[in-house]
Amino acid sequence: MVSRSTLKASAAAAVITMVAAQGANADTLRLLTWGGYAPEAVIELFEKETGHTVEVTKSNNEEMIAKLRATGGGGFDLAQPSQDRIAGPQEEFGIYKPIDMSKIDTSQFITSMLDATKGNTMIGGDVYGVPHVWGTSGLVLDTNMAGAVKDYVDLCSDEFAGKVSYRLKRPTLIGFAFSMGMDPFAAYGDEDAYKEIMSKVEAKLIECKANVKAYWGGGDELMNLLRSGEVVASMAWDTGGWKLNSEKPEVTFVAPSSGALGWIDTFALPAKGKADDAAYAWINFVMRPDIAAMITDVAGNFTASKGADAMVSEELKVKYQKSFPPADVDNINWYPTVPAGLEAIEGAVLDRVKAAN
Repeated sequence: MVSRSTLKASAAAAVITMVAAQGANADTLRLLTWGGYAPEAVIELFEKETGHTVEVTKSNNEEMIAKLRATGGGGFDLAQPSQDRIAGPQEEFGIYKPIDMSKIDTSQFITSMLDATKGNTMIGGDVYGVPHVWGTSGLVLDTNMAGAVKDYVDLCSDEFAGKVSYRLKRPTLIGFAFSMGMDPFAAYGDEDAYKEIMSKVEAKLIECKANVKAYWGGGDELMNLLRSGEVVASMAWDTGGWKLNSEKPEVTFVAPSSGALGWIDTFALPAKGKADDAAYAWINFVMRPDIAAMITDVAGNFTASKGADAMVSEELKVKYQKSFPPADVDNINWYPTVPAGLEAIEGAVLDRVKAAN
């Protein structure tokens, strides 16, 4: 018969072994992500539950690609590029590695969104991205002063000279193309057709320069321009409009008549990442509905987590419904995968617009 003291000793040894194993397997997750996607409260819960630690580097699409390209996919263990920034850069630079879907708890994802992202990031049968946060960009307006703005091209109306703002980035090129009656996404497979569309957009943006108070580079900069009244109409993300709406009810996000631009930020594994186990653990952790709702309440955008929308704040749900009646949701232009080479065309256009008098 085994004595009680022997059982206690065995149990204690088992606990010590388990803790030691956890320590041995605990890695530091080097996360390359957007602001708001890894709130401190979420990190603390993750570290406590898994034993992994998290180091966050905040970035954006352009910087993510540049950082990973410079290192051949090194320096980070998990990145969060938009889904249209995976297949092209991977084929061109080889900066990611395939995702092992057997290590992903797919039951936590909205099925249609998971399937779409898998399809858009698939190369040679391998999946390179799964969805996390999604949202749109469109118009953020002072509805008292700029209620006449219904689409992107309306920002160029003489009525709003010196009172508008947008970024010199590709979403502006895409948005203006749609509002000018063209479909840039349909031209993705035809470089000559895409160059023709971009040429027309370039001319329009140069013509519109006199209306631009400032080309904003960061969200805080734009927020301050709208708060002060220096800018009454802008291109921006839905979350920016919703945040300002809490301060100034007359300012809000409006879906343009040609369609808001829809994006999905993903999880992707850098090619030379060294902590895959921690990366998969983070993905599965933050896609839990309760954790995903915490991220939405901080970031302001909804996630691909199934059931998380029911757990977000009532205030955010109301703002979303006002900005997106069903017809405007159906009218969203979702970004497809960007073919290799198109960003060079866009970059040249943006450089010429910036340099134009």
